[in-house]
Amino acid sequence: MPLDNATLFALNASRRYGEQIAAHLGTALAPHEERDFEDGEHKTRPLANVRGTHAFVIQSLYGDAQQSVNDKLCRLLFFIGALRDASAASVTAVVPYLCYARKDRKTKARDPVTTRYVAALFEAVGTNRVVTIDVHNLAAFQNAFRCATDHLEAQNLFVEFFARQLRDDPVAVLSPDVGGMKRADAFSRALVAALGRPVTTGFMQKRRSAGVVSGDMLFADVADRTVVIVDDLISTGTTILRAAKAAREKGAGKVYAAATHGLFVQGAERIVSDPVFEKVLVTDTVPPFRLKPEIAGERLVVLDTTALVAEAIRRIHTQGSIVDLLGTES
Repeated sequence: MPLDNATLFALNASRRYGEQIAAHLGTALAPHEERDFEDGEHKTRPLANVRGTHAFVIQSLYGDAQQSVNDKLCRLLFFIGALRDASAASVTAVVPYLCYARKDRKTKARDPVTTRYVAALFEAVGTNRVVTIDVHNLAAFQNAFRCATDHLEAQNLFVEFFARQLRDDPVAVLSPDVGGMKRADAFSRALVAALGRPVTTGFMQKRRSAGVVSGDMLFADVADRTVVIVDDLISTGTTILRAAKAAREKGAGKVYAAATHGLFVQGAERIVSDPVFEKVLVTDTVPPFRLKPEIAGERLVVLDTTALVAEAIRRIHTQGSIVDLLGTES
């Protein structure tokens, strides 16, 4: 059923994704304008009356050949501001992939904390709520925003896939670094519930300094097991490839990689096509446009998040429970 007194927008860069969400909600996207000026500036505005309505705006914030991440962020912020100026009762930014979320703390003197700065920008234009999927650091995300936030998780989508795929295989869930152990542990517990049998969990040692990754110790029982390496994103892919090769060297059977956001930059195509992986799984929060179609079609599995996002929008608008939607512990 369409949502009463709600208006759904998707900016052009995420229009296809937004159309799928609208279809799940039984509605259509509201019209809007995005205009580019000769000097590189641009404007965005709604073309529908939003006075007194609850507006939802969909825009995934990754850079591509058409628009940089900064362009997409500015367009979204300007559009939210225009909605508030047009007297929308509230504005929810639906941002499947949230940019600048990896720099969430100071690791060197005078480092920027971009997660907090981006949060301040959303708040400055009057955003009432931000919805995203699997941010890099959940605690940092929750602490950065003073407006309401909802954090969705793709975990259940991956678990459903592996529950069908793994059958009776002994399984190990692996984090590519110690920082991702909480994510791997939650994934492991969900997989145990789905499979009805024990799953081992471990992590790969990792140290990063000035962009150089080191550390080769694997803390996991992977021998003769199917290994699922879980992470929030794949950028260059070197971190997840290190973990996969280490698992193979320790006697693992099949190795899968599962990450919510597939950025696939700087040679990641070579890593995705590496025979060490049985399959690489991502979601559609970032389309795999940087990969050659033949490689993506053969080695990549892309899971659909639009039904999850649509149901989250419905529940936010009707005061439903996001906790129940995700099946997380209360």
